Amino acid sequence: MTGTMTPQEIVERCLELSKASGTLVLVDESSTANLRWATNALTTNGVTRDRSVTVIAAVDGGTGTASGVVARSAVTAEGLEPLVRAAEQAARDNGPAEDAQPLIGAGDSGDGGSDAGAGWYDVPGETSPEVFGGIAPALGDAFSRADDEQRLLYGYLEHGVRTTYLGSSTGLRARHEQPTGHIGITGKSADKTRSAWVGQSSRDLTDVDVTALDAELTKRLGWAQRTVELPAGRYDTVLPPTAVADLMIYAYWTMSARDAQDGRSVYSAPGGTTRVGERLSKHPVSLWSDPAAPGLECAPTVFAHASSSESSVFDNGLPIARTSWIEDGTLRALLQTRHSAGLTGLPMTPAVDNLGLTVDGATGGTEDLAAGVERGLLLTCLWYIRAVDPQTLLLTGLTRDGVYLVENGEVTGAVNNYRFNESPVALLDRFTAAGATVPTFSREWGDYFPRTAMPALRVPDFNMSSVSQAS
Repeated sequence: MTGTMTPQEIVERCLELSKASGTLVLVDESSTANLRWATNALTTNGVTRDRSVTVIAAVDGGTGTASGVVARSAVTAEGLEPLVRAAEQAARDNGPAEDAQPLIGAGDSGDGGSDAGAGWYDVPGETSPEVFGGIAPALGDAFSRADDEQRLLYGYLEHGVRTTYLGSSTGLRARHEQPTGHIGITGKSADKTRSAWVGQSSRDLTDVDVTALDAELTKRLGWAQRTVELPAGRYDTVLPPTAVADLMIYAYWTMSARDAQDGRSVYSAPGGTTRVGERLSKHPVSLWSDPAAPGLECAPTVFAHASSSESSVFDNGLPIARTSWIEDGTLRALLQTRHSAGLTGLPMTPAVDNLGLTVDGATGGTEDLAAGVERGLLLTCLWYIRAVDPQTLLLTGLTRDGVYLVENGEVTGAVNNYRFNESPVALLDRFTAAGATVPTFSREWGDYFPRTAMPALRVPDFNMSSVSQAS
């Protein structure tokens, strides 16, 4: 079994077996622990381990270089050769790859390569139930309080470590260990007519304060003791950082330079060009990613398991640096592969696994913004977000777990849920106030993209297009 082989041995064996013109091998080792609870009691817990092997074969031909990608889990040592052959056959079947580029060599990976090379022989990172040692007692106390106060708590807590090993036939060896944790808690009244949600992402869970999270739930459930029915319309609305993350992650994921060049996105300009260099917001707002951002640290090297409009398997091993996607309101960069950079004439700016939004000079938090609202709404989070119009990035979705009425700067009750229609790019120009940027966790996308830092935003005319019966 490959379980008796180290990830490094799997990489080297696959490279040795390869007959392709060029080969890349990625081995991903994952270790995950979790807790789940419902109605104020733990229900399940578990620990899992997983290994997957991805082989990328590049085959030169008379009309260009073709690539084939095959990934498998639970593969045996005897199964490595069939896996390599399958990748080679896939390359031959696929024909020339549009994004073909020379593979990165050992000396071309910059800071990412040196960082990874130093730990190449390290064993994969692991987590265990012990990571919950500081949180489990606090959860027990929260359950007791909820019982006494006739509230119900539901939630999920997870911590994992994913270690990726990358090797190439050009001598590249890279390793990255990514710890990731998150908690989400939903509080409900005893009759389940009121609900509220809080969530947090964390590298090691040591900064998770369950008592503070439970206090926020209690406050929000208290706000909802009075309910008011309001019609659809445009409302002066405060979006907390988690709701801002729900929207901005989508804006980031659609930043493909290739799609923009082809006229398929909000970042497209007439004449087959992009909007890079165009001012998108009158405010001093910046959207950025940084592999070294404190608390949001992520891979400083490209690890691409497949090619798409915003990533390329041929770019595996390229270093990743801090990137300002929007700077002082102006679009500065889009998600680029080496191939798309050649088409657009813009710098190579690979995707980064975190995202931050800052507004120069902004201070305070969500409730500070609400204090300035004469009559409007305070949201909790958004969900079921889908694109309506890629050209404007008009999104639709639903509010969830608490929409609150604000009158003269005070929360006076809860209102019904809505379907919204808004563009996050348009919101960046229309907001009237912002809070300080803080680490946050997207309710909609956090499971896939947990590392974000966002401010609260006040939008004077947020479009609640219809009333929703969702709860």
